Amino acid sequence: MGKINSRSKGARYERELARYLSENGFPGSRRGQQFSGGSDSPDVVSDFPFHIEAKHVQALNLYSAMTQSIRDAGDKPPCVIHRKNNTESMFTCKLEDLIKLLNEKSWTSKTN
Repeated sequence: MGKINSRSKGARYERELARYLSENGFPGSRRGQQFSGGSDSPDVVSDFPFHIEAKHVQALNLYSAMTQSIRDAGDKPPCVIHRKNNTESMFTCKLEDLIKLLNEKSWTSKTN
């Protein structure tokens, strides 16, 4: 796939992801402005509690994508939301960030 087709495929996925988040508890999510990267231009702008690096590729270098998300994350914890053609989206983040969020939101069940 050429550079232009790859870029438009990425943009389509970012819009798809923004729509999905808007329909599932994060209204107003939208595709970010893609100029030069950085925390001021995330792939998806949302109240989602993570900085999103969106990847729609067949062969993902997950650690490279996560490094990019970490670099661009700003104040939010980084994550990569990714998928291959004809598959469902997957979510990757640092375990410590997930545990911290779950504990802050009291989403974990407390056993007495």
